[in-house]
Amino acid sequence: MKIALVTGANRGIGFETSKILAQNGFKVYMGCRDEAKGELAVDILLKQKLNVVVVKLDVNKTKDIRGVHNLLRDNGEIPDVVVNNAGVFLESDGPKDKEGSSIFSVDPVIILKTIETNAMGPLKLAQALVPMMMEKNEGRVINISSGMGQLNGMNGHWPGYRMSKTALNAFTRILSDEVSHTNLSINSVCPGWVQTDMGGKDANLTTAEAVKSIIWLATCDNPPKGQFIRDQKQIDW
Repeated sequence: MKIALVTGANRGIGFETSKILAQNGFKVYMGCRDEAKGELAVDILLKQKLNVVVVKLDVNKTKDIRGVHNLLRDNGEIPDVVVNNAGVFLESDGPKDKEGSSIFSVDPVIILKTIETNAMGPLKLAQALVPMMMEKNEGRVINISSGMGQLNGMNGHWPGYRMSKTALNAFTRILSDEVSHTNLSINSVCPGWVQTDMGGKDANLTTAEAVKSIIWLATCDNPPKGQFIRDQKQIDW
């Protein structure tokens, strides 16, 4: 049985990814910052007879990351797929609202908090779990990024979110290169503008549509390595 860990799994893209991976035969550890909300999400999928387990996982807390590592180790399990989905958007009210989102007005503390969750969280999780995957010489890390982090055509506003996703993409490239002697696959994915709490109701994609590239990277034969993917195709960094 293949093992997956999905962060930020109690709602939106994380929940949908967990559901579809479980439908594809994975045992899915659903990492949730709020364990109570995680339990509610897991209960929905357990009623569908899916193999899912909630784990408390705030990617900013080393204790939580160590706990997930130890749980997997104690269960004799090594993740086949890690989906770094947990993220925050702390500048203004969503990606259409430019009020207060200028680089001249955003508090640097907000920028640092955004980078901490969106880029440093996946880094710390990889430092804990990827060595296990390297021992197995198999596995896939899928980093949920955004077109707002593309340097190619980068625009203004929302510097924290943009910089955090650019940093996440750099992490993807660095990690991919450092495991290039193995069979591990490390990629970033832009799911598009999605109807979630972060994306808002005006977004043009449902979560079911948005996760297609994530599921493809998790399940396809001969996955790409070190790429930025949208709609199952490579895009510019």
